[in-house]
Amino acid sequence: MNSIESLFKQVELIAFDFDGVFTDNFVIVNEKGEEAVRCSRSDGLGLSRLKSLGVHLVIISTEKNPVVSKRAEKLGLDCYQNIDDKGIEIRRVASLLKVKLENTMFVGNDINDIPALSSVGIPVGVNDSYPEIYPHIKYRTQKNGGKGAVREICDLVYFAKGK
Repeated sequence: MNSIESLFKQVELIAFDFDGVFTDNFVIVNEKGEEAVRCSRSDGLGLSRLKSLGVHLVIISTEKNPVVSKRAEKLGLDCYQNIDDKGIEIRRVASLLKVKLENTMFVGNDINDIPALSSVGIPVGVNDSYPEIYPHIKYRTQKNGGKGAVREICDLVYFAKGK
């Protein structure tokens, strides 16, 4: 087992940023100011498999947006929005769930994710992350955000756990 597999095997909690991780980081705004984003449907099956193993899954987002709430609800994920410091929030969530930070993964893509990435034992960036986060991550997905990166992480954790 390589070092990434051994890290992924110990995952008990995964916290995901939303924009740029579940989405391709683009937004469509209609004439009423309502936003729409594009997500990958394959993420849902990957998340379900991890839930069946007892892995805790949450979304932590800087913005407060009904699109995020609706997607989280559909996927059955707890969602924390309007978060100024994701590092503080991931530590709070891990403590609440009684999960050690070294067994916690955060998946992000941008500089506002650095505090969370720096707080966990398993920091991950999506393939099209901004380069400023590279020094703060241990793994970078092959897939881009919104184009299978969440599913890739789910599958890697699932198979590392021997399923």
